[in-house]
Amino acid sequence: MSKKRKLRGYEATEDLNVWPSFTDLMANAFMIISLFLLLALFKSLFFKYAVEESEQNLSDTERQVRLLQREIATLENELGESTADVSQLNRASAELRQLLLNSNEQSRSRVNILQSEIKRLKSAPPVVVIQDSGGFQFDSGSAILPNDLKNYITVDLVDRIERISQQRSLYVVEIIGHTDGQINFSKGNLDQQLEEVAQGKVPVESLQAGSNADLGLMRALEVVKQLRTVQEQTGRLEGVEFRAYSAAQLQLPSGDFAPANRNPDANRRRIEIRFSPLGKAETVN
Repeated sequence: MSKKRKLRGYEATEDLNVWPSFTDLMANAFMIISLFLLLALFKSLFFKYAVEESEQNLSDTERQVRLLQREIATLENELGESTADVSQLNRASAELRQLLLNSNEQSRSRVNILQSEIKRLKSAPPVVVIQDSGGFQFDSGSAILPNDLKNYITVDLVDRIERISQQRSLYVVEIIGHTDGQINFSKGNLDQQLEEVAQGKVPVESLQAGSNADLGLMRALEVVKQLRTVQEQTGRLEGVEFRAYSAAQLQLPSGDFAPANRNPDANRRRIEIRFSPLGKAETVN
C-alpha cells in the first residue's frame, strides 16, 4: 500500500506495510492462549493428584463407603420410578454418610451388608409405577382405560418394556393392580366370567367388581389387553408374556403392608409393572 504527498515542490512516495504488526499481534495472542491452556492443564493435573492422594489416605471402610455412594447415585437414576427401591437407597445413602464418621469394626460390618443390598438392587429390574391420578385416573369402581393412560401404554410404556426386556433378557411382564381401602358393596361376577375376559372372548367392561381385589385385577387385565393389542397389531414386544395380578389395597407404595384405611387415598391407587425371567414351574408333591 502506498500514498503520495507533496513536500516543498516535489512528490515523495511513502510505503506503509501493516504485515509485521499483524504478525506480532498474532504471535502474542498465540503465546497468551498457550499460557492459559498450560495453566488449565497444570490445574487439572493438580486436582487429579490431590484426589488420588486423598483416596490413598482413606481407610478401606471409607473407600468402600465412597464407592457405594457413587453406585447409589447411579441407581437412583435407573430406578427413578421404583418408589420402594428408591426409599431403600435414600436410607442407605443417609446411613453411609454416618458410617463415614465412624470407622470401626461395626461400621465395616454394616458396609458389607449395604454392599449386598446395593448389589441386589443393581441386579433387579426396575419397577414401573403408573400412578392413578390426573389423566391416568380410572373412574371409581371402573376398569375402563382413560384415553391418556391408553396413549401412555401404547407409546411410552411399550418403549420402556422393550428396553428393559432387551437389556436384561426378561420375558414375563407382571401387571399388578393396587387400590385404596374403600369398601366395595357391589355383587361381583368375576367367578362367572373371568376366564372369558382373560381370553379376550368377553370385554373387561362386562365384569363387576365385588371387592378391591376384583377391581385391582380388572384394571390389570385392561392394561394387559392394551399391551397385547399393540403386540398383535405392530409385532413389537415379540416373545414377551403378560400376566395380570391384584394386590387390592394391601400394599403401600413403600412396599409395607397398609393399615386399615377406608378413606380415598390416591397414593395407594396405582398400576405396577414388574419384570421376571421366564421360569420353569416345579411341582412339589
